[in-house]
Amino acid sequence: MRATTIHAPFDLRVEEVPDPVVQDPTDAVVRVLRACVCGSDLWAYRGESARRPGQRIGHEFLGIVEAAGADVTAFRAGDLVVAPFVWSDGTCDYCADGLQTSCPRGGFWGTPGSDGGQGEAVRVPFADGTLVRLPADAASDDHLLTALLALSDVLGTGHHAALGAGVREGSTVAVVGDGAVGLCGVLAARRLGAERIIALGRHTARTDIARAFGATDVVAERGEAAEAAVRELTGGQGAHAVIEAVGTEQSMRTAVGIVRDGGSIGYVGVPHGSGTGLDLSVMFDRNIALRGGVAPVRAYIPELLPDVLDGTVDPSPVFDLTVGLDGVPDGYRAMDERTALKVLVKP
Repeated sequence: MRATTIHAPFDLRVEEVPDPVVQDPTDAVVRVLRACVCGSDLWAYRGESARRPGQRIGHEFLGIVEAAGADVTAFRAGDLVVAPFVWSDGTCDYCADGLQTSCPRGGFWGTPGSDGGQGEAVRVPFADGTLVRLPADAASDDHLLTALLALSDVLGTGHHAALGAGVREGSTVAVVGDGAVGLCGVLAARRLGAERIIALGRHTARTDIARAFGATDVVAERGEAAEAAVRELTGGQGAHAVIEAVGTEQSMRTAVGIVRDGGSIGYVGVPHGSGTGLDLSVMFDRNIALRGGVAPVRAYIPELLPDVLDGTVDPSPVFDLTVGLDGVPDGYRAMDERTALKVLVKP
């Protein structure tokens, strides 16, 4: 089969690799119908996170089960399924607590020895604990398949940030970051009942999506100017809840600067850059709570799935460029150059 591999910074290739097969009785093999490129993939692409030459890449996919091991009881060949961005056994204490990202036997797609989502097929360890079945008729609905793909990462990650930020009915929420996760954070905040949602972003195409997703205000400034703008919009107090979806020192400083005293920050931006930007004495003095991290999206898919199926939540607009498997390197280039928001891959 063909799959995307990374060999060096800016050197992505679509190559012939061995077909995945059931290796353990808990495995399944999934033929990929939809995959995509994540903003976090760009750190490997740019050389800011290490990869071995030839390592697979991509961690968001859905598809059809082609084969299942003898111990797989929840799925059979022909099932349409979505995979969260980590696999997990579904039986450990962490999985029972809904923190599948800490499963001792779990792992991330594309790590050495595992398949990546940007390929024709994927071997899925612990299929019963990892995969979620989708309605069979969704396979013939192109728009719905695209929306469902967001369950593999960005929609659940935005939801995780909103929960960490304590978004509640009637609250004022600010979202730092206009990437796919930040935009899904807007969707999540609206779904949880936020009354006012302030999106921070300077790219009109993206802030237009934010408004369509439920943002009531847009702040295009950055740094201290952004903090001043948010405080002006909130009567000088700041937002009850702030979603931080970038991961840089500047974005975290902005989050601390725009949160209301006694408010909370939900952070899901993958950390990169020179530091966290956190001054604990400021957070202590102002009673600011901080909660977030790697989103256990497997725990959220059952909750979010019905709303995606009935159209109450439609994250599909975050995918603004579609490529075939051979076009994946061009897709990375487009996202790196910010001419694309999030690239959809149809193998």
